[in-house]
Amino acid sequence: MISLGIEELLKNKPAILEGKRLGLLCNQASTDRHFKHTRDLIHQAYPGQLSCILSPQHGFFAEKQDNMIESGHGICAVTGVPVFSLYGETRIPTEEMMAKVDVVVVDIVDVGTRVYTFMYTLAYVMQAAARYGKMVLVLDRPNPIGGREIEGNILEPDVQSFVGLYPLPMRHGLTFAELGLLFNQEFSIGADYHVVKMAGWKRSMHFPDTGIPWVYPSPNMPDYTASLTYPGQVIWEGSSISEGRGTCAPFTLFGAPWVSPADVLDFVARTPLPGCVFRPVQFEPTFNKYQGEVCHGFQLHVTDVNSFKPYRTGIAFLQAFIQLYPQFSYKQPPYEYEFEKLPMDLILGSKSIRKRLETTEDIMAIEDSWQDGLAEFAIMREKYFLYK
Repeated sequence: MISLGIEELLKNKPAILEGKRLGLLCNQASTDRHFKHTRDLIHQAYPGQLSCILSPQHGFFAEKQDNMIESGHGICAVTGVPVFSLYGETRIPTEEMMAKVDVVVVDIVDVGTRVYTFMYTLAYVMQAAARYGKMVLVLDRPNPIGGREIEGNILEPDVQSFVGLYPLPMRHGLTFAELGLLFNQEFSIGADYHVVKMAGWKRSMHFPDTGIPWVYPSPNMPDYTASLTYPGQVIWEGSSISEGRGTCAPFTLFGAPWVSPADVLDFVARTPLPGCVFRPVQFEPTFNKYQGEVCHGFQLHVTDVNSFKPYRTGIAFLQAFIQLYPQFSYKQPPYEYEFEKLPMDLILGSKSIRKRLETTEDIMAIEDSWQDGLAEFAIMREKYFLYK
């Protein structure tokens, strides 16, 4: 049975936390297997030591539906400690925030994809900890889409942003604590960084294998399936294609009012897209793109998690929409606090990949072009494996 980092912390309380003021980076999904929140568990295990809470994008309760909807600071109703938003007036912890803590304990549910901002909130916390002489302790959790598979091009320096601070592939195959180790060493953050490992997790595991209940980490990540499709379906955030926000199946439903599913399926048939089925559907978003309009598109069903290529699937459909529909357009800035660069470039992590997709170049040839970089990343990341 898997034991989460928070559960291991409570079994073997580390001496490094004794008498320390504790800040906690978390949100509402930070629970143990019995749905007990880490805030409450730490408050009980370390009476009087919890000094503040830090919350990532979407707010402590993951109530903010979309990107660039900020959260304010507040007071925790349960513990009475201040709650500092790291997705509001600042995304980097301030000196005032860090003055309240000796150790920042981190317990965050991640989804294994480069553009999910929680990992960069961790990086900013680590940078602030190094600057102000604080410690960081990450309570590790599973990568819900596995620790073996990696996929996609490595992010290029000219499109760095809050959805891509570091040169990672779209699907990185690391746990949150492993990501922190990599950030700390490879990018010279130099934080006093510690980890409480999980017990029983294996790299081959996807989330259903863990026996841990799914608690949604952000409002449009309602289940494991959404996390599995997300590395490819997040692409639609940078376009006029609905990613299913405003429906009950975000990141598995996608389309637009002007899409003809049959034509799209004919176009993508030339690319091997294993492990999934595209079911033509109609859907009507209740908010976000095409609110109240009928969209024609697909529901993406994953039939084999081991062969499924979410990023290849996403870019194959992106090329189809670009080539088939003059109505297709890119979202214009701003996007995640970047006010000049094209959001699609930030998401893809490359201007050149986007330009190649605007042609009829074979998807497999495009994919082949980044394999050397991906192979180098695969070797580098093994240095930070906590679970062999």
